[in-house]
Amino acid sequence: MDKRSKVAQALADDAPAVARVVIEAALEGDMQAASLVLSRIAPTLRSQSQTVTFNFDPTASISRQVEAILAAVSTGDVPPDVGKQIIDSVQALSAIRTVEELEQRIIELEARA
Repeated sequence: MDKRSKVAQALADDAPAVARVVIEAALEGDMQAASLVLSRIAPTLRSQSQTVTFNFDPTASISRQVEAILAAVSTGDVPPDVGKQIIDSVQALSAIRTVEELEQRIIELEARA
């Protein structure tokens, strides 16, 4: 048996005892031990955005889309943080569309040359 295997086996043999010590420390109020135990039994909660519904026309101009989002935020239909996420998404889509349009223009110009 090589050194790594021996070390791994020793750790595996002692793991239940080590876990018990950490759990006992957590139960006695050791916050670092408690954090370690909790991180193993309960995964960190991930933030989730709520689903929202509002009037939105994806074929409208980018400025009209952003206006619709801001209107929904102002009326309380969309929370401000979610509104910002949607605006960021619209902005990203706008950038992608711009690149596609430029690519199409270049193709057309090269075809004429």
